Amino acid sequence: MSPRPNPYAHAPRLPEGDAVALDSLFALRGGPVELEVGPGRGAFILERAAERPETRLLGLEIRRKWATLVDERLRARGFGDRARVVCEDARVALGRLAPDASVACVFIHFPDPWWKKRHEKRLVVGDPLLDAICRLLADGGEVFLQTDVATRAAEYAAQLGGRPELEPAGDEGGSPALAAAPHGAESNREKRARADGLPLYRLRYRRRPRS
Repeated sequence: MSPRPNPYAHAPRLPEGDAVALDSLFALRGGPVELEVGPGRGAFILERAAERPETRLLGLEIRRKWATLVDERLRARGFGDRARVVCEDARVALGRLAPDASVACVFIHFPDPWWKKRHEKRLVVGDPLLDAICRLLADGGEVFLQTDVATRAAEYAAQLGGRPELEPAGDEGGSPALAAAPHGAESNREKRARADGLPLYRLRYRRRPRS
């Protein structure tokens, strides 16, 4: 009996090559570019595309199924010229995107759902990802990260706060913490966490001007 074909074998991918121009990924020319790391089932990128018609959005989702389905949903809702999801590992893919200083905002929602030591190699938030984010962010651009795990929030604050390119941009001076999400769109996990009454830890940092 032959194996059943994978219905998501042809999930959308970035073009081949060491450098991928962000402008080449969208039919819409001009307008700010925002990135979402791990859009999952796509609630945030779909809502963000609806509320920000001037913005171009790219989601990097490692799971073929959700990259395929969410990219199809974006096209079905008429956002396909300016919003895409591709099946890529953000830790690798961000390093291929160009040019530098071209991204207005990076969103990272509830990353790293792995707790055992043997899973450390799977962690998303680390030096390769943060190196690429700092390179891609325009001066004044923002990175927004949220989690419902207090210990992870502290780890992320230490990692992001240790970056000389970034400065905290929370509710109070010198702090990255936000009491509420500054965006109308919500991720699937955020909706579920709010419904379950879980505490949410939100962090925002801003790219310092290049010298």
